[in-house]
Amino acid sequence: MSTKLFSVLLAICCVPAFGAGPVRAMARPDGTVVIETAVARFTVSPSGYLSGDLLKDGRALTLDAPTAGAASDSVVIDGHALVRFHPLSAPEITDASGGFLGPGKRVEIVSRAGPSVEQTRIIEVFNAFPGLVLTTTTYKNIGAKPFHLDEAITQRHRLSTAMLHPNLPPYQFWSFQGSSTKWGLDDMVPLSAGFSRQNPVGVSQTDGNGGGVPVLAFWEREVGLAIGHLDTRPLTLQMPVQVEADGFPVAELRFSPKLTLNPGESYSTPAVFEMVYSGDYYEPLRTYTLILQRKGWPVPKPSDAAYQISWCGWGYESNVTLRDMTRIIPKLKEFHIKWATLDDRWFDAYGDWNPRPDTFPGDSIKKLTAEYHRNGIHAQLWWLPLAAEMKGPKYEDHTYIDSQVVREHPDWLILDKNGKPALMTRHLATLCPALPAVQQYYKQLTIKFIRDWGFDGHKLDNIFSVPACYNPKHHHKLPYDSVTAMGEVYKIIYDTTRELKPDSVTQACPCGTPPNIAWLPYMDQPVTADPVGSIQVRRRIKMYKALLGPEAPVYGDHVELTELVDRNGREVDFGKDFASTVGTGGVPGTKFVWPQTTDPKYRDVALTPDKDQLWKKWIGIYQRNMLSRGEFLDLYTIGYDTPEGYAIAKNGKMYYAFFAGKPHDSYHGPIELRGLSAGRYRVFDYVNNRELGNVTAPDPRLDVSFTGSLLLEVTK
Repeated sequence: MSTKLFSVLLAICCVPAFGAGPVRAMARPDGTVVIETAVARFTVSPSGYLSGDLLKDGRALTLDAPTAGAASDSVVIDGHALVRFHPLSAPEITDASGGFLGPGKRVEIVSRAGPSVEQTRIIEVFNAFPGLVLTTTTYKNIGAKPFHLDEAITQRHRLSTAMLHPNLPPYQFWSFQGSSTKWGLDDMVPLSAGFSRQNPVGVSQTDGNGGGVPVLAFWEREVGLAIGHLDTRPLTLQMPVQVEADGFPVAELRFSPKLTLNPGESYSTPAVFEMVYSGDYYEPLRTYTLILQRKGWPVPKPSDAAYQISWCGWGYESNVTLRDMTRIIPKLKEFHIKWATLDDRWFDAYGDWNPRPDTFPGDSIKKLTAEYHRNGIHAQLWWLPLAAEMKGPKYEDHTYIDSQVVREHPDWLILDKNGKPALMTRHLATLCPALPAVQQYYKQLTIKFIRDWGFDGHKLDNIFSVPACYNPKHHHKLPYDSVTAMGEVYKIIYDTTRELKPDSVTQACPCGTPPNIAWLPYMDQPVTADPVGSIQVRRRIKMYKALLGPEAPVYGDHVELTELVDRNGREVDFGKDFASTVGTGGVPGTKFVWPQTTDPKYRDVALTPDKDQLWKKWIGIYQRNMLSRGEFLDLYTIGYDTPEGYAIAKNGKMYYAFFAGKPHDSYHGPIELRGLSAGRYRVFDYVNNRELGNVTAPDPRLDVSFTGSLLLEVTK
């Protein structure tokens, strides 16, 4: 009998011995600890492995598959890994303190490795979050000499579907990996043989990406498992996922404190969690931010304006002019589009943010916003906080100069370990967000853009994280003070903008990656962030609905990005898939060029007569239904429900969206309209204005045939 199966049977047989109450806990004579709620069972083996079982329909379901003697927590000290800790006494079980997560059960396990290292694990389960276990591990130097603590590994899990599906490879399930690693990389992927990602989180990476959501989630059709940390700060760590040679995936959280502990000193990991659940990544991400909110992490309340469709000038790319931005106004008014964005490269130098004299001379910027306002259109401005040019690098057609802010304030720069300016995205120098002077600088820039120039909001783009700061003049306690302070600058930008214009919209776009929790609370409108096709649009909308709430106004980004190709090293965007944004409850956008031009560069984004009618149709559909303001419901599981399904409740009706895959794929077969109470329902295809018949709940199924997508309105 396997160790895992034995622990499951042991836990089941011990249930009657638990005390009364929503969360029950007990310790066996052999040191095994079992904590049970109405929906989950968590078991700590004598060797220290923490496993979770979902209790569902009389079954205990799990992805945990530990080997004999495995542990979930270990440490690397003076270059040597310490994995086996031996308990000093029986586990101590008490009531949880009743803090911000309320009542529950608390388990304390004190162990030792050798004569010098003491490990104390605090394991808690709370009534309010019965599918989640919270752990903190402390390492104390109880010896006579100092030692160096290199790494602390926690929530290590060996995973497998073998307990549920013995005929499948152990790795055959899906994952969400919240690291901001590489532009365009899929965040939701099935695991495969040899799969490996290091998933760095927090500090800026060498290519400029960084930040991310510190959560890993894994799921198959019946059960899921998620791990992550619950600190409201953007801590720096790695979340490696590796399918090992035997086919078993291993995931863990790896912190690198790199500090010396003198005798009597301690180091504690942040609070981390394991969660068991049903579904895909939605429920663990939703639970994650609900807990953060209890800890004081704010979730933005968007303005009504954040739900309005927008047009962006990026169709004209980096050399857009005042004429380009204003002659399109009649078409925006015809489409009832209320927002327009002046995109990248309107400025002279990153960091200074003055208008380019060749494309926006004189007071052209003020003329632009005034003209938009006269026509009932709001204006957003593209920019990149904390970035500053220094002479030498180049990005696309823009060769950098020494920006004025760097010339006048060289002491504001983040420096690396070698005393050189540390670079962020686009090979740009970085102003340190922990400095009060830098924070004040961005407050004044915001006032200039919003009050003086007349803009109504921002498109903050290419925002990931910042490098660690080793500038001795900044007197940081830790180099990562710059990383954790990043959110302060975005809070200043957001709060100042809201004070000046309560109906403003601040967008935040971590191009091609998940967001950074440092700045996630300080914007009105998250963005699907340069998706590389329709599938990423849909799945990122679901991600943001989980993180920020089921009615969050998630911008689907330019519809043209729903289909793209590479032509001789140049990305060409020609998508038309509005359904992937509209049907999933997102806010659509576009970057069309109008009037038509003979310049071949704009061929694929030009608003041709055919596209004019299609755009008008979809904009009308969006504005009639406004599903972005409905309640997103987590009823379908990515990777296991075919076709891919989404559901939104609004005004007493249910709206469904089904997708065959890519826009040109087809589906023929049954669909299930989940979430309906008992009764008879009318099914209407609101895109093609056709009746599809009636269904009866509780078994509301319908045979359908469609290409690309099928969007339905269902009424009783």
